[in-house]
Amino acid sequence: MATLRDVAEKAGITVTTVSRVLNNRGYISDQTREKVYAAMRELHYRPNEVARSLSKRRTNVIGVIVPSVMHPFFSKVVHFLEQAAAAKGYKIMLCSSNHEREKEIEYIDMLRSNKVAGIVICSRTQDIAEHLDLGMPVVTFERELPGEIVSVSCDNYQGGAAATRHLLACGCRRLVHISGTAGVLMAADRRGAAFADVCRAAGAEYALYHTEEAQFLSMDYGGFIRTVIEDTVLHKPAGERADGIFASSDVIAAQVLQACAACGVRVPEEMKLVGFDDTEIALLTTPQITTVCQPVEDMCRYSIAYILRRLEGETVPTRTVLPVRLVVRGTTVSPENG
Repeated sequence: MATLRDVAEKAGITVTTVSRVLNNRGYISDQTREKVYAAMRELHYRPNEVARSLSKRRTNVIGVIVPSVMHPFFSKVVHFLEQAAAAKGYKIMLCSSNHEREKEIEYIDMLRSNKVAGIVICSRTQDIAEHLDLGMPVVTFERELPGEIVSVSCDNYQGGAAATRHLLACGCRRLVHISGTAGVLMAADRRGAAFADVCRAAGAEYALYHTEEAQFLSMDYGGFIRTVIEDTVLHKPAGERADGIFASSDVIAAQVLQACAACGVRVPEEMKLVGFDDTEIALLTTPQITTVCQPVEDMCRYSIAYILRRLEGETVPTRTVLPVRLVVRGTTVSPENG
């Protein structure tokens, strides 16, 4: 069985340097880190995680709590968190809470018992702040909790404003926003706030519709969206029909597209549509969905980096908000118009 000394000899560096790579201590160049990993792969060397956790009082594992692994946005988040952690020699331990408060608390206790290096919380429950005084770094992802808990999010207000201005620029004058879950305070609520602000400033008619938590968990908005289309389009005279919808996620936007097709409402000719997140689902519809792209890869990289910096005793920003960008596709621009 290969030893730490074998890895050092194979990589042509000292045992101390190999140890620093494995324990993420001090500065290590990418070239040296890759030499160590290549030697470990060739020698089939596996660090003794138990021994390391006893010596450091923590493992090289970062806990991640999401509300659902089925939702395409959180699948994307998990993918990039794992990549960012692996690049620094860490693994992730994934927990899916199904937005149940007690389950989130149980997972937090489990992660603490397993001596994880830190936790990234992407879940949706707000009233768990008192359970996060863990003596370890905690970063919240696309949510904010009271106190000094570090958060990383995108600029949801900027995204909501950009989506709404784009619909207005496309000629829409009666707009609808289908928002996230009513009664669940999230950073994403700023999307709807921006929508309303921009509509008021432009003198455009608008309506807000709030979804329910059960719809988020099941990702089934079909019946609800059909009602929205009936209320704002089918039951309205021709001159009073909604002509633009801003959906707070691509999952909702894709189902708006389905409902419009079922109701005979042509997109983008009669209805313009903008989603949010820029998940893969936005590319799998016909037409493809204009959407607001969150910089998920960068958000994940910041989240992991902040945990590791906190482990080194560094001070990190309490709030980090990254810019978004609008991606224009077929649900707002007809092919013949480019």
